[in-house]
Amino acid sequence: MNAFALTEDQIAIRDMAQEFAAETLAPHAMRWDEEKHFPVEEMRAAAALGMGGIYIQDDVGGSGLTRLDAALIFEALSTGCPTVAAYISIHNMCAWMIDRYGSDEQRRRLLPKLCTMEHLASYCLTEPGAGSDAAALKTKAALDGDHYVLDGQKQFISGAGVSDIYVVMARTGEAGPGGISTIVVEKDTPGLSFGANEKKMGWNAQPTRAVIFENCRVPVANRLGPEGIGFKIAMAGLDGGRLNIGACSIGGAQGALDKAIAYAKERKAFGSAIADFQALQFKLADMATELEAARTLLWRAAAALDAKTPDATKLCAMAKRIATDTGFEVANDALQIHGGYGYLADYGIEKIVRDLRVHQILEGTNEVMRMIVARGLVGRAKGN
Repeated sequence: MNAFALTEDQIAIRDMAQEFAAETLAPHAMRWDEEKHFPVEEMRAAAALGMGGIYIQDDVGGSGLTRLDAALIFEALSTGCPTVAAYISIHNMCAWMIDRYGSDEQRRRLLPKLCTMEHLASYCLTEPGAGSDAAALKTKAALDGDHYVLDGQKQFISGAGVSDIYVVMARTGEAGPGGISTIVVEKDTPGLSFGANEKKMGWNAQPTRAVIFENCRVPVANRLGPEGIGFKIAMAGLDGGRLNIGACSIGGAQGALDKAIAYAKERKAFGSAIADFQALQFKLADMATELEAARTLLWRAAAALDAKTPDATKLCAMAKRIATDTGFEVANDALQIHGGYGYLADYGIEKIVRDLRVHQILEGTNEVMRMIVARGLVGRAKGN
């Protein structure tokens, strides 16, 4: 593609996702948030359009699309509901990890139902004492014959308790990243249980629970790749996950900006529509400009990840940081433009602000994104 233009196919993919978001997600988003409803059937409808396995190979039912295609889809879906789009993003990340690192048997057994979202997936890395320092995780997987016995707890897991597949990073060896392996734990495995659904600021339309392992026996055949590469698998998954969550921030913020523009044209003060005031025009211009800049960097990073360039991880970190910071700021400014009405649930702005706030924390905090970028810069300066 031209670096500054989408192809006809990409425009069609984006428009398809945009139409789905407008017709299937947006009309119900505020009710789902209020009722804490996880819209599984609607997500399966998205999967029927190819959004359950966006960049999964087509031999197991995936759509075989690119990371840039995925960014377009998640931005479009988030204009309808960032929470639902974000869960579909996490599901796709898990499916990709199985597609990329799983055996042929694992791929053919697990992926067809993940691509249709008949089965849902959760990503299990974070622990109560291991968030940003993910390599310090303590969940253990002790080898016992042809099984691993898992003991430990994962925290803040989206979809927990509802998902059918849990992609778990567990310690099979020494301390540090080299002792971590990735193991697929299936629903109803004895010893697998869940904490209470967390009460959260946002993301209420998806459950978030602790995932608990107590003498949980999982076949060795469920390990992805050899022992000791689990941290590498987890980080590779996060490169794409960071792009996806950045796209969700841009989409949610674009929806908030669109609402703010419409409101500014209708709302009158001092005898004129507030859209006629230059101060507000400048604010809208800055919001649109910053959002477009974030979108452009996100596309650049997605293209780098597709091309597997050496700087892809750094660019994904840059894009995640700028997209999620900008997305939240634009949504917050949109609330301010609405004045007191923005603070009311009826207008849908406060929900977007609540939903986008967590994007600056998950998939690696934005402070960690700065660390990744800085290490790349320092390493290059030293000739490493």
